[in-house]
Amino acid sequence: MKKQIIYTVLIPMLLLFVAAGFPCPAAPSEGSMKIAVFDLDVTPPVGTDLAYDSVAGTWDMSLRARGIVLCGAGDPIVLCAVDWIGIGNESHDAFREVLARAAGTQPERVAVHTLHQHDAPGCDFTTERIALSLGANPKRYESTFQRQVLAELESTVLRAMEKTEPVTHFGLGKAEVHEVASNRRILDENGKVRVTRFTACADPAVRAEPEGVIDPEVSLVSFWNEDTPLAVLSYYATHPQSYYRTGIPNPDFPGVARFLRQLEVPSALHVHFNGAGSNIGAGKYNDGSKENRLILAKRLADGMKRAWDATEKYPLTADAVGWNSVLVTLPTGPWLSREGIEAGFQEQPDPARILGSASKLAWLERQESGHQFDIPCLSLGTARILHMPGELFVEYQLSEKKQRPDLFVAMAAYGDYSPGYIGTAVAYEQGGYETSEAASNVAPEVEGVLMGAVKQLLGGPPSAE
Repeated sequence: MKKQIIYTVLIPMLLLFVAAGFPCPAAPSEGSMKIAVFDLDVTPPVGTDLAYDSVAGTWDMSLRARGIVLCGAGDPIVLCAVDWIGIGNESHDAFREVLARAAGTQPERVAVHTLHQHDAPGCDFTTERIALSLGANPKRYESTFQRQVLAELESTVLRAMEKTEPVTHFGLGKAEVHEVASNRRILDENGKVRVTRFTACADPAVRAEPEGVIDPEVSLVSFWNEDTPLAVLSYYATHPQSYYRTGIPNPDFPGVARFLRQLEVPSALHVHFNGAGSNIGAGKYNDGSKENRLILAKRLADGMKRAWDATEKYPLTADAVGWNSVLVTLPTGPWLSREGIEAGFQEQPDPARILGSASKLAWLERQESGHQFDIPCLSLGTARILHMPGELFVEYQLSEKKQRPDLFVAMAAYGDYSPGYIGTAVAYEQGGYETSEAASNVAPEVEGVLMGAVKQLLGGPPSAE
């Protein structure tokens, strides 16, 4: 028993000591920067519950948790992208805390995002706890595997911090992606949602509808040691599904595109982030045929390559790097109340309803505790990269680019997954799935809150004088 106590107490202390001692070794000269890259297989084993089904096999491409640690401009900055459907509530806090501890920084300087693939698990410790308190099997919220991943991710980043490399330049490039993204919400003559063109659309008449409002650009941010690329971060807004419900975990077409680019530029770790793509999908160009996964992947990879070819490099020094954030409170949708949710699952206590109710109660619990969301922005010279929560409409991304046309602006959404879909104010009047009570936990006033935070982070365009 004494040995067990010693191990229980000392091992976490030693990990903290290592995390404090190894991150970001002293730079050889003032103002120089270093980078660490990390990559972990986060594919769940057979029998684990995914978002919709249990894992039946693991023969496909693995799911990854990939990222970078940027050192030399104050406390380290960590950016991480995970091939899961979502990480929310206390789980999102836990991922940031673990990454911060391993990198020797603060959770506020860590951004964690998912790519939102559907043949993938999620992670929500709050919903798991509430489901168990209701006597329900947490199923897709059961988190044994996810907690193992957290421990392995900490070890992975600790090892990466021992192998930091000098980073002398950063690169910026962008290009249009052709025939991948299309808007999901097709409006009628009265401005209401007539039909939703989901990411696999079998109806040829719906596929024939116009592409609609999208952001066609893929943005690339790269880090270099002189002429050697070390990491490439890509940002593109769309739901990432070609087809799913297979029981086989896979990163879908963005993961395939990422892999193709990794083969083209093997010296750099390729990390992909999903932008504000909640009302965007591949539905116009995807009838659900399985062959389309590779077709869509090649089209995205082609855009990534052209963005890579268009990349311009700039010296990277500490004074070119900034990390700022704004705290916001997201307004709860008026359709959500604890009394209504509890009454609902008591009337119809089926397992699926209880899990849905537990997820809504998790949101309310956090809101009632006064939880705030921080909206971080990474500055790299003239580049600004915003890190946003939830399933964000593409209009947010387009608005930020319009606000600062003088800057290179990119966005990663699908941070803390707990808000669900985040529409614009007018979208809640238009109807449709994305802004329904089942899909969104926030009120229409959310647009003013988030747009205000973005405006504060980006500032106004320079004066013409």
